[in-house]
Amino acid sequence: MRTKFGGTAMVLVLCFLSLLLLSPVALSEKCNPQDKKVLLRIKKELNNPYLLASWDPHTDCCDWYCVECDIKSHRITALIMQSSVPDTNLSGSIPPSVGDLPYLENLEFHKLPRLTGPIQPTIAKLTKLKYLFIEYTNVSGPIPPFLAQLKNLQLLHLSTNNLSGPIPSSLSQLPNLESIHLDRNKLTGPIPESFGSFKKPGPDIILSHNQLSGPIPASLGQIDPERIDLSRNKLEGDASVLFGSKKRTQILDLSRNLLSFDFSKVDFPKQSLIWLDVNHNKIYGKIPAALTKVENLQQFNVSYNRLCGEIPQGGTGRLQDRFDEYAYLHNKCLCGSPLSKCK
Repeated sequence: MRTKFGGTAMVLVLCFLSLLLLSPVALSEKCNPQDKKVLLRIKKELNNPYLLASWDPHTDCCDWYCVECDIKSHRITALIMQSSVPDTNLSGSIPPSVGDLPYLENLEFHKLPRLTGPIQPTIAKLTKLKYLFIEYTNVSGPIPPFLAQLKNLQLLHLSTNNLSGPIPSSLSQLPNLESIHLDRNKLTGPIPESFGSFKKPGPDIILSHNQLSGPIPASLGQIDPERIDLSRNKLEGDASVLFGSKKRTQILDLSRNLLSFDFSKVDFPKQSLIWLDVNHNKIYGKIPAALTKVENLQQFNVSYNRLCGEIPQGGTGRLQDRFDEYAYLHNKCLCGSPLSKCK
């Protein structure tokens, strides 16, 4: 009997162990328990959306959609929420609990039209954050000055929302910023003078499709970003500080503003510049002959300004045959190919 009972007991033990091994609960969970609690709070604060259906409390949160774990510490380092489904039931404000993920380096909310409310103050606690993307949402209110506390921030992209009010001057205190995108909002007021004090060469600055006004700060001439887009605002005055033969500018878009300066007195990066658009302004003078030496110009538009004189000929830029008449139309007295002959 002892032998029979012993054999039966051994079989039962083996069966029990097999069931444990097959159970998800028994599997070794890598996710940090505190991070998991925070993520489940975030799911609740967003009304349990379908986007987060994989966030099952009985499974390892390092395997959930929309999150990434560090391979060594297993702490949550990325929270990336984006949806291609317009009628997603994700709704409400940015969850305050996101500030309780202390190892977060990447925070993204993308294409979430029912995400509303302000940028949460708790985000200021994310001292390791490198990438902050809030794009194509209905997040509203001001751009908060507390974002300047995120000293490790490299990319700040807040495009296509309902943000309003002035641009905080404190953003220039971000020492590692490589790119700032604030386009397609309802921002007002001037470009901060402090933006000229960004650590050189300075971040790419994209501020288009807002209601910014006033002059372009002269201090912007002190930095040298590869891309500046200030188009479709109400900026006025002199923009010549943004030009220069020694700059590394690739894209410069100043179109559809109220800018007024002598175009003939500016110089251009001869090798880096590929995009120059200044249409719909009040720019006067002649088109500089220096533009004929810009080697890689692919997009060029000076239409709807007050330019005069003959379009420069020759050079590697080939302004006359590379760009059609629509690049030059509606100026005061421009002439020469591809426009009509000069008299």
